[in-house]
Amino acid sequence: MSDYGHSLEFGVFLPPAADRFDDALRLAQAADVLGLELVSIQDHPYNAAFLDTWTSLSVIAAATSNVRVFPNVANLPLRPPAMLARAAASLDVITGGRVELGLGAGAFWDAIAAMDGPHRTAAESVEALEEAISVIRTLWRPGRGIRLQGKHYSLNGARPGPFPAHDIGIWLGAYKPRMLKLTGRMADGWLPSAAYAPPNQLAGMNAIIDEAAEEAGRSPKDVRRLYNVDGSFTAEQLAELALNEGVSGFILMVNGDDEVRRFAEDVAPAVREIVAGERTSGPKAGDRLGVVPTPDDGTRLSDERLWDETKRPTGPAPKADAVYTPSGKALGRQLIDVHDHLRQELAKVRSLVKQVAEGALDVGAARSEINTMTMRQNNWTMGAYCESYCRLVTMHHTHEDRSLYPQLRRGDERLGPVLDRLTEEHRVIHDVLERVDAALVAVVGDQKRIVDLQDAVDVLTDTLLSHLSYEERELVEPMARIPYHY
Repeated sequence: MSDYGHSLEFGVFLPPAADRFDDALRLAQAADVLGLELVSIQDHPYNAAFLDTWTSLSVIAAATSNVRVFPNVANLPLRPPAMLARAAASLDVITGGRVELGLGAGAFWDAIAAMDGPHRTAAESVEALEEAISVIRTLWRPGRGIRLQGKHYSLNGARPGPFPAHDIGIWLGAYKPRMLKLTGRMADGWLPSAAYAPPNQLAGMNAIIDEAAEEAGRSPKDVRRLYNVDGSFTAEQLAELALNEGVSGFILMVNGDDEVRRFAEDVAPAVREIVAGERTSGPKAGDRLGVVPTPDDGTRLSDERLWDETKRPTGPAPKADAVYTPSGKALGRQLIDVHDHLRQELAKVRSLVKQVAEGALDVGAARSEINTMTMRQNNWTMGAYCESYCRLVTMHHTHEDRSLYPQLRRGDERLGPVLDRLTEEHRVIHDVLERVDAALVAVVGDQKRIVDLQDAVDVLTDTLLSHLSYEERELVEPMARIPYHY
């Protein structure tokens, strides 16, 4: 087994007890402030001592700003997939894209049956889960009245919606071969717990997932590997799991504030540093930093230029005796990870625009799933995605302008001209995003305006990719040596 190269994410698995929700909420808020990415709660609806998971996650989402929330994992037999799809999509819209969906086939069948749920065999539970994934994903895609006939779940003319603000990941809690094969065929992520899938068993389980993914025409990299762990794991052990077993998300089962703080401030940065160092091989300029800024390859899609790149200021040259901290280097890695995500999302926006343009020429062509819809539905599919992406870029730039840049300026006043220029470019990119949005609205009313939308997206691509490379080139080094506080 090897490293799949995914960016690393860290989160917490909170106590679900009804008499401890104040603790759970406080821990979730601490995770949010300390820079963790994920907050989760287990889902056992038949346990009268536990609060309802979706209600709890909704309150947590309302009380936080950055973390993504998810059930770890949702008990499918007691949560009809059509309603689960609407619940997850609704919370994702409300939070601006901060929801993922962990799913489980079910366990403790007598307890489930006591609440009038089904009592399924192991084979039936996997079969039902596969049907449920199809139901959920179908209701998240624009379309007309949907009809799906399954043994366990059906849709009889149901209309899809609401549509998530981002592509919600479906992560399966799987251990047995049939569940692992389903994960490889259909899931976005695998979410086992160390107690039931210890490290020495991960390689064999991963092999089943990978083989199933390849048989389904997918890449094993399409399945993100997450892992529920306890506090006994060291940073070195987690890094080894990332590099050797492909795990890219670590969810810590926590009960107290000290555990969350240690995980966020000590363990996560150390794991990121070790993994980044191993991923960066050879005598490269970024060896001391553990990362290498993404170069600008000079490709431009539009003749329109919104700024003069030759007039960009540069920061001070690195000193030979500069001291770089693990947390600082991890922050640089996080910046590049966020930028890589924006680059991937931009590529998807471009793909969607291209599909709409192709649909305008031949509506009947079934080149992709989206192109099987009507032209208007294609536009709305693209529109929902573009709106979400534009909001993501704006949120990222706002965080930099209000938090990161002021601290870097205080740490090294020589960075002032660079930070001023980056802020100026943020304003330009914001105007380009507004232009994309306006072009999108015009296309919905007049399909012939697709050319204007393509032109706007080309300008966005040129400006954003150039900006991201410039920012990494100038800021990764000072971020590694200037203390930063969330």
